[in-house]
Amino acid sequence: MGEVLQIGPLALPWAPLQLLGAWWVGDALAQRLAARQQQVWGLHGWMLLLCSLIVARAAFVLQYTEHYRTPVWSALDIRDGGWSAGAGVATALLYLVFLWIRRSPLLRAAAVGIASALALWLGVQALRHAMLPSNIPLPAFAAVTLQGQTLNLEQLPAQHGQPLVINLWASWCPPCRREMPAMLQAQQEHPGVRFLWVNQGEAPETVLRFAAQHQLPPSQVLLDIRQDLGRLLGSRALPTTVFVDTQGRQAALRVGELSTATLAQQLQALGVSAAASAPPSSSTESASP
Repeated sequence: MGEVLQIGPLALPWAPLQLLGAWWVGDALAQRLAARQQQVWGLHGWMLLLCSLIVARAAFVLQYTEHYRTPVWSALDIRDGGWSAGAGVATALLYLVFLWIRRSPLLRAAAVGIASALALWLGVQALRHAMLPSNIPLPAFAAVTLQGQTLNLEQLPAQHGQPLVINLWASWCPPCRREMPAMLQAQQEHPGVRFLWVNQGEAPETVLRFAAQHQLPPSQVLLDIRQDLGRLLGSRALPTTVFVDTQGRQAALRVGELSTATLAQQLQALGVSAAASAPPSSSTESASP
């Protein structure tokens, strides 16, 4: 099981699908138990989900406050996938405490629903981690940079002793364009990390023109006209970003748009110290073709 559910050209991330599935099961069980007790479950399930998501997002934003200062409204843009799972779970448990204090007759139904949803969600996460092999090396892959140099990706970490961030992108992909300012800023803040942009399926002249317009370093932009790297990594969705440790192992594979905050989160997991710079004010304007 990979990071996304691929249905033709549509790629859906597994994580939110699994969360919604677990919530649906827990909500259905709570409704059934409440009905047996001749109680109305009503909107409690939706309130639980909404409150948990709001707190999970708020906790993540507070943890990476410096990345959401400019512009402030970027904290509301949940496309970057920044959530604190622990805060969300704590909110659901606090909801149980609230019902217990009020001696609500729905306490038992809520407890069964929340426990079932958490057990299912945690079980699926554990199963996914068990099914995914650990310490996956980068696949053997060679590509030519815009400067005409051939790079063998799997050899780079050992040769240079630094982590890699490999971004699969295309100029026609809006999320790819939106996240590029965050990538360029992170490269400036973390000179010990090597960033590579591997273009998927576009003509060299198109990539050259786009790289010049958006100030992508030519030596770090690679051409993958046949889109082999996405196939080797098991993700044809764009953008896809692979985080590789100094041993050449895939530490994480992220499908979807990254903000400066979620990029900082992934780099911290890779062992790279966090940078406290604010995101560039041109994060949306400079991404337009």
